[in-house]
Amino acid sequence: METWLPFGVGLVLLCVGGDLLVRGAVRLADRLGISPLVIGLTLVGFGTSTPELVTSVQAALSGAPGIAYGNIVGSNIANILLILGISALICPIAVTPMALRRDAGVMLAAALLFAGLALAGPLGRVAGLGFLLLLVAYLVLAVWQERRAAPAPAAPTDLPARGHPARDIALTLAGLAATLAGGTLLVRGAIGIAAALELPETLVGLTIVAVGTSLPELVTSVVASLRRQTDVAFGNIVGSNIYNVLAIGGATATLSPGAVPSRIASFDNLLMIGASVLLVLVSATRLRIERWEGGLLLAGYVGYLGLIRP
Repeated sequence: METWLPFGVGLVLLCVGGDLLVRGAVRLADRLGISPLVIGLTLVGFGTSTPELVTSVQAALSGAPGIAYGNIVGSNIANILLILGISALICPIAVTPMALRRDAGVMLAAALLFAGLALAGPLGRVAGLGFLLLLVAYLVLAVWQERRAAPAPAAPTDLPARGHPARDIALTLAGLAATLAGGTLLVRGAIGIAAALELPETLVGLTIVAVGTSLPELVTSVVASLRRQTDVAFGNIVGSNIYNVLAIGGATATLSPGAVPSRIASFDNLLMIGASVLLVLVSATRLRIERWEGGLLLAGYVGYLGLIRP
């Protein structure tokens, strides 16, 4: 009972929090006059990456940067292949030309930069601070371009922006907090269940723990797809991946300069780049990720798990 309780509570919090987060984010975007894509890239995308940030920073401070970098790369692969794959299976994801050129392009460029520097040598504080500055520059560019763009006709929604803006902010933050708390409880409960059932530790690490820090992204993107807010789902994944490399990678290199483990530099980084290229390719086909393409992404993640099994 003690094992199943955190799992059940975490699952409920994830579902409720994901719904509140998407509702609040869409209302906030309408009120501020910016697209839900930007909200997905910033508040939703970066907010749901908090578990990765906490995990990686703690690992860096404890002298284990390998865990931090593994968390970054593994989360990015899961975000594209697993989470976006599931989201596209639920509802085909429309991709705007701006999102493809700017945001998916920055995500791919960040992955290439990180992989190149990891192969070239240790990541020092200069590289870490450079990553953080690049993130700030990207955010300024994204918001500036979206505010300059001519406002497009709003899609029909059952969430009109009414009431005080503080209510929308509170709704969004409450959803984010519930999602993060739910993810933590669900992972804790799942690990306890696995131990009680005597499942292999390696299997638990490759599945429950590896995907655990990406649960907020999973729930938020799935809820966004169910509500036909696919721009939020796409922005959530792309924003999370950019944040993982530039913010979390930058913080890790700044707090704990050192070499990226050779296995990550020579193998997992290449898979992260491959997944990023695949995302760009499927997004470029008719500016839409179809259900069969979502199935392709999901199959890619199953193949990745097969490659990393002990």
